[in-house]
Amino acid sequence: MDSGNIAWLLTSASLVLLMTPGLAFFYGGMSRGKSVLNMMMMSFGALAVGAVAWVLVANSISVGDSIGGLFGDPTSDFLLGSSFASGDGEALISTGFGATFAIITVALISGSVADRMKFSAWMVFAFVWVILVYSPVSHWVWGGGILAEGGGIFNADWFPQDFAGGTVVHINAGVAGLVMALLLGVRKGFGKEPMRPHNLPFVMLGAALLWFGWFGFNAGSAFAADDYAAAAWVNTTTATAAAILGWLLTEKIRDGKATSLGAASGVVAGLVAITPAAVAVDPWGALLIGVFAGIFSALAVGLKYKLGYDDSLDVVGVHLVAGLWGTVAIGLFGTTTFGAWEGLFTGGGLGGLWAQIVAAGVTIVYSAIATLIIGLAIKYTIGLRVSEEVEVSGIDLAEHGETAYEEAK
Repeated sequence: MDSGNIAWLLTSASLVLLMTPGLAFFYGGMSRGKSVLNMMMMSFGALAVGAVAWVLVANSISVGDSIGGLFGDPTSDFLLGSSFASGDGEALISTGFGATFAIITVALISGSVADRMKFSAWMVFAFVWVILVYSPVSHWVWGGGILAEGGGIFNADWFPQDFAGGTVVHINAGVAGLVMALLLGVRKGFGKEPMRPHNLPFVMLGAALLWFGWFGFNAGSAFAADDYAAAAWVNTTTATAAAILGWLLTEKIRDGKATSLGAASGVVAGLVAITPAAVAVDPWGALLIGVFAGIFSALAVGLKYKLGYDDSLDVVGVHLVAGLWGTVAIGLFGTTTFGAWEGLFTGGGLGGLWAQIVAAGVTIVYSAIATLIIGLAIKYTIGLRVSEEVEVSGIDLAEHGETAYEEAK
């Protein structure tokens, strides 16, 4: 990289880092008033332990010399010793950029466990999950592993495309969120009493910060201030705007009202869906990906009540569903303007669609099994869930000794 591209990646890494505090506002606003601090602390806690895990060994597992295409050599850059010894600014900021992705990915999972997970258990989970789940999947896709071009599973013509993290980030986090929600069980009163967002302005602010930071997430993944970054920026804006409309239209038809929560959730659904496809499709494809992401996620968030799993803040309905849709949609609408191959509806065959489906399926299976093992290990050692008394009275005071709002005198 020249100095201009290094400057762009420094800026992009800072934007992505901002997404985690933005997520704290988004999730904090969606939670109940008695657990808002705990919800926000989960994002800040993920930032702390995720960064430490990355520096220690997770970066090495993600980008180190491949061991059988499954993970990088954990000793290759322990404590970033090799990166710093090289004095290579390009390598250092690439490492930092990777850390911000790991941090936001594990922070996303916290939305599925709101109101009922011990903070100590969360911190242990986040640290271990970054090392054992996020980093190997990152290696598969971006580190030359089994899901990369030339990684062993796919031929040179048809291989999965994931520009900025449909599989690595959103499908991975969505599956982990579902597993943890099932392990923890439902909140007291789930499905019987309203558990509404306590601060919708927080939610809107969080969505705005996420959208702003996402330009670093997607356009920054070009690793240069070039044509690919420009294409990613335009497609990110296009899909996100279309997703807002798709979600609001679904709400209007179904409920008769278009809500602010729906608009904010539509923002996130569109951002999630376009992440893997940011340069793989043309703007018309981004429009289709966005509008259907809004529709699919708006319909999916209600499934938890029908199926009985308590995904508190809709990690599954938004990140897993929109992440799956955006990943598979490349196989339908992919173009070679900036992408690697054409999709089913753009002149290509079934090869690309199959590659996308396989990549999504492999990620789902590994994330589910590995997350389950980590969750069970914590459950039967230090415990996962707070007591019923703490859950009812408010997790903020019990876990942090603070409350967000003083009672009116």
